[in-house]
Amino acid sequence: MPRKYNLYQIDSFTKEKFTGNPAGVITNADGLTDYEMQKIARELNNSETAFIFSSNSDEYDVHIRFFTPTNEVPICGHATIAAHYARAIENGLDTSKVYHKTGAGILPVDIVKENGDYKIVMTQGKIEFGTIIDGINKKELLAALNITKSDLLEDYEIQIVSTGHSKVMVGIKSNETLNTIQPDFGKLSKLSKVIKCNGYYVFTVNSQDSDILIHGRMFAPAIGINEDPVTGNANGPLGAYLVHHNLVKHNNSLFKFKAKQGEAIKRPGIIEVEVKIENEEPVEVKVSGNAVIIFKSELSLND
Repeated sequence: MPRKYNLYQIDSFTKEKFTGNPAGVITNADGLTDYEMQKIARELNNSETAFIFSSNSDEYDVHIRFFTPTNEVPICGHATIAAHYARAIENGLDTSKVYHKTGAGILPVDIVKENGDYKIVMTQGKIEFGTIIDGINKKELLAALNITKSDLLEDYEIQIVSTGHSKVMVGIKSNETLNTIQPDFGKLSKLSKVIKCNGYYVFTVNSQDSDILIHGRMFAPAIGINEDPVTGNANGPLGAYLVHHNLVKHNNSLFKFKAKQGEAIKRPGIIEVEVKIENEEPVEVKVSGNAVIIFKSELSLND
């Protein structure tokens, strides 16, 4: 008998089809092998595909695994939004909190039902501030991004930050520069091995009174993603970084902002970030967004 799986393609951080960040989702993944999941992720060729497994513990409701076309990764923001959106639709969920087991630990996800649709709020993993990229590695990074030292924002250290899946934070001055960057993906991949971080988040900060604080682009060629449209695991850690380095004003309890990403590759989406603060330091990060189903299908696999 063939095994049948519910397969979705979902655009996250948007309500408009064919924008935002596409993710594959299989909502009933029990029985799939690692080999099969990697093959499915490669076939769908989204930056990530999420596989939802039943829980065998009281500690969490579901177990979710995430695959890029080439690798399994611990967690993924937009695929988390997509996975829980699909699950909420399938199960007709009301506003509720669920816990999912991921490679970054067991974390809560809030399902918010509004206007007959859903918004998904993802609490990210432990905030970790890693290496500051300096010296020869900084030189290599600028060369790989085809930008110069004068493009960088002053007082913004280039640093690895993680809330479950680390990214390099690179603050630059101009949106125009941001949207015309043409990285050398081979050089970025090579540097990833040296600094032990796969993703590079290049961003600008809009100090004008606009709804959108951050514009960004995220490159992760070492894990098969040359450019990712809208990245939860980049904007979340960025929120923590901005608070940690005293680069934004806040009330010492909460810092909220919106980021727009994906414009340069014509897949714009908006992500909302919320940073909980204690004693002037970030202690928890949440990212939230909408989603829209592009298609639902059935995948049939023979044993």
